[in-house]
Amino acid sequence: MRNSKLTNWCLILLLFGGGLSCSTYVFAQITELSGWTFGGHSKYQYIHSRVPNDSVLQAVSGDGLKLHNLEVRLKASARHDHWDFNAQVQFIGVHSDMLSGFQDPPRQGLPGASVINDDQRWFKLTHEIRNQGKNAVLLRLDRINIAYTSEKIALRFGRQAISWGNGLLFTPMDIFNPFDPTAVDKEYKTGDDMLYGQYLLDNGNDVQAVAVVRRNSIDGNIDQGESSLAVKLHGFWSDTEYDVLMAEHYGDRVVGLGLATDIAGAIWQGDLVWIDSDSGSSFSVVNGVSYSWTKGGHNWTGLLEYYYNGHGQAGGDYSAASLEANPLLLQRLLRGEVFNLGRHYLGSSVMLEVTPLLKLSSNLLINLSDPSALAQLVLSHDWKENIQLLVALDIPIGPNGSEYGGIEVEPAGLYASTGPTLFTQLAWYF
Repeated sequence: MRNSKLTNWCLILLLFGGGLSCSTYVFAQITELSGWTFGGHSKYQYIHSRVPNDSVLQAVSGDGLKLHNLEVRLKASARHDHWDFNAQVQFIGVHSDMLSGFQDPPRQGLPGASVINDDQRWFKLTHEIRNQGKNAVLLRLDRINIAYTSEKIALRFGRQAISWGNGLLFTPMDIFNPFDPTAVDKEYKTGDDMLYGQYLLDNGNDVQAVAVVRRNSIDGNIDQGESSLAVKLHGFWSDTEYDVLMAEHYGDRVVGLGLATDIAGAIWQGDLVWIDSDSGSSFSVVNGVSYSWTKGGHNWTGLLEYYYNGHGQAGGDYSAASLEANPLLLQRLLRGEVFNLGRHYLGSSVMLEVTPLLKLSSNLLINLSDPSALAQLVLSHDWKENIQLLVALDIPIGPNGSEYGGIEVEPAGLYASTGPTLFTQLAWYF
């Protein structure tokens, strides 16, 4: 049955993309591309987390976890007539305490616990130059795609990224490599190998379709049960924008509804997502309001968002046995689609534009069931014309056994916890 479905998918890909992946005409168009543009950036990150005495992470590096990360991204793009081409190469060098010491480390909120790979992606475009001990060096293609655009149709084939949904901190409708709510640098999402299409309707609405092809993590073969096929209608009704999503994602059925509208000068937006899988069904909700104003000669932006994680643990029970009994949550945690263990959350953010080049943000994520929280202070400074400095301080708040205070792990009496974490990043754009 699965092979039959996979055959149907291949036919859909070929028909929908017009044979983009193998047509000699496409490669002929690439050779005709003109107006090449080149650019890129280099980013150096240093992250330091204090480790409490009763944390299981003491076994990794004592009182502090350290991460050094250097990323260089080179970009090239060109356009000819209705065609355009985009490629982005990454060089990544990592030194992380979390890369050694644990066969299966508790990764909740811990950067540098693993390095990116293409084990499940359609194309193997990541080369490990070194991955041993605390050090890893990678060379990879994070974007490589070709697109055809006409007055009403847009088609793009290859490695690319897409973002859907209306949540700003929590994003249940963004099922393709969403950002962690605590992520500081959200400039680039990790790319996936997909065929993307968009059709513009006469009334201004549009229909988008995505087919993401993945491999089975065990045998490495292309597997429809690991892949995704999604269709989304984006439209307008009076002053309201709406999205209707239908998808098959890792074998699960996904239906989503999103709305965004203006109320008294504020933007109200939210998503409702229902997932039906062999392990059960659940729905998730995000609902928030954002508002911008001027005070004291400065621009301010505020956000308040409620999130119901339908996959989460009820009652704040994060024991190993309870988590193992919740495959819906574990699967999404491992895939990097969900980042929270509980069910009810409140998120807030206030951003102050001190100057056009200097911004300060305070963010607060609260697990309403624990209760526990994560407070985050972020400074963004465009230091020079092409140099940016990012500094953030994360402060977990809560008792042992809570989500942000640190869940209990084996052996008894130890917790997957960290203290305050300092994030610094210096980026140079060229």
